[in-house]
Amino acid sequence: MEQLAQSWLEQQCTMIHGAFRGLVELSVQHQDQMSNVAHWPSGGTASTMLRSTAKLATMKRRTVIEKGDADQSSGAMRSYVIAYPMVVKKKVLGVIAIEIDAESQMQHREIMSMLHAGSVFFEMLLEQQSEEHKGQLTRILELVSLTLDQPHFQSAATSLATRLANELSCSRVSIGFMRGRFVTVRALSHSARQGVKTSLLRAISAAMEEAIDQDTTLVYPGKEYINIAHRKLAEQNRVASVCTIPLVNDKEITGAITFERSDSEPFDADTVELYTHVASLIGPILELKRTNDCWPIVRLLHSAGGLVKKLFGPRHTVLKAATFSLLALAVYMGLVTNTYRVTADAALEGSIQRAVVAPIDGFILESDVRAGDIVQVGQLMGMLDDRELKLEQQKLTSEKARHSREYRSAMAEHDRAQVAILRARISQADAQLQLTNKQLERMQILSPLSGVVVSGDLSQSLGSPVSRGDVMFEVAPLEDYRLVLSVDERDMPDVTTGQEGQLKLSGMPGDALGFTVSRITPVSESEDGANYYRIEAQLENPPALLRPGMEGVGKIEIGERRLLWIWTHRMIDWLKLQAWAWWP
Repeated sequence: MEQLAQSWLEQQCTMIHGAFRGLVELSVQHQDQMSNVAHWPSGGTASTMLRSTAKLATMKRRTVIEKGDADQSSGAMRSYVIAYPMVVKKKVLGVIAIEIDAESQMQHREIMSMLHAGSVFFEMLLEQQSEEHKGQLTRILELVSLTLDQPHFQSAATSLATRLANELSCSRVSIGFMRGRFVTVRALSHSARQGVKTSLLRAISAAMEEAIDQDTTLVYPGKEYINIAHRKLAEQNRVASVCTIPLVNDKEITGAITFERSDSEPFDADTVELYTHVASLIGPILELKRTNDCWPIVRLLHSAGGLVKKLFGPRHTVLKAATFSLLALAVYMGLVTNTYRVTADAALEGSIQRAVVAPIDGFILESDVRAGDIVQVGQLMGMLDDRELKLEQQKLTSEKARHSREYRSAMAEHDRAQVAILRARISQADAQLQLTNKQLERMQILSPLSGVVVSGDLSQSLGSPVSRGDVMFEVAPLEDYRLVLSVDERDMPDVTTGQEGQLKLSGMPGDALGFTVSRITPVSESEDGANYYRIEAQLENPPALLRPGMEGVGKIEIGERRLLWIWTHRMIDWLKLQAWAWWP
């Protein structure tokens, strides 16, 4: 098209008197822009005026006349530029721009008429070329759609071979794929592969291998490449011409398509180029269908083989580096050992924890402490309402005094029976009075030990009733703690008493506290679908900032293990359990 445009521009500029510069631009396929394809005089360059006028004519879709440069001495115009767009079916396919001498005797209207007449033939060629491109694209899409519509590889390959044979007037079209270093014919047009002679299949395979070895499309008759196998195939089957196009998938040749024609018409370059594009699109589709139709174990082996080829073949540097790094890491993990530690959630508790309960049924009068406060032994923590007990104390005191007076009167009258009765009543009143005094003393809630109040806040419940035995406060000492670890049942076989470990608390993530396992309880607790055992440990040199209830993560040191075992033993144990569960 470039040569045709150059020749046509020269003819136009020669016919127009006074023309001294010309330009032809054609639209770029699938893009909304123009490309310079021809200049006149040949080998020259287009001026800025020519290009800008051609662009303006393309935008306005009509003929544009622009004034050129002016003479600096006289101020008269020296040239004009006339740009004529070539519009086909309301689409601008190209534009011609010619710069003429201002003194030319030829009128602008006559020049435009000549350009219009001369461009009719060129417009027809552009339209024909556009229609050919559309037809080729439609043909390619139909072949791709035919291949995709078939559910299996064999039917897709056979249908494609038959369709290609009908379109190209071929006596036979064969499709083959690589199996190792050799090619196996998998599909033939108009026939089943089993009904063809073995010698013919070998000849077709040899032709395909010849094209694959040279990594190019081979056409017989032709002299550009070695085509000995193609010539033998043509002579053996008495065909006039043979063409083989390799199939490529991911920059790797996976097979080939061989075309055979019995008539004397050879394969032209345009046909070979078109079906080379077809093969580039069809190759990955057929390879995917062929792989999907294989058994899963075959697909796995095929994938493994492809990976091995990439690892030991050329290119794929990133894959090789990544694989080498993984292998080096696996070897390192299999040889190097490290301390294996069991990880478990941990919480601090006081070594003892005393509960302060309500001594009798009553009502809360006041509360001086709450959870988190530090208390000393004997410190007042709260009080219950003692008004009823004080009234009872006064009543009993009065009764005791009355019985004492009656007792003295009976003694004066020497009434022995009455003396005995009154003595008993005095003892009874005295016992009840002592009980009431004790209850009054216990109305003050005192701390049983020095420590921190773990739970209990009665400041929001003043005046509320309590029953005897209700827990009002819990106090734990500050000097002595025990660590409680929740160990997963899968790690229990490795944990024994006396093992050491380290603890990091959420409130002190930067400090590691040492501990020693002191007790393993045989009772498990279920949480989040897993079973955990309670392990108790003693802290070594606990800091003063510790408080009961603090939580963190503890790690129990088990012993030296290989890194590979440390990182994979959980998965291996799970696989063993699942295999045992599934095994009949």
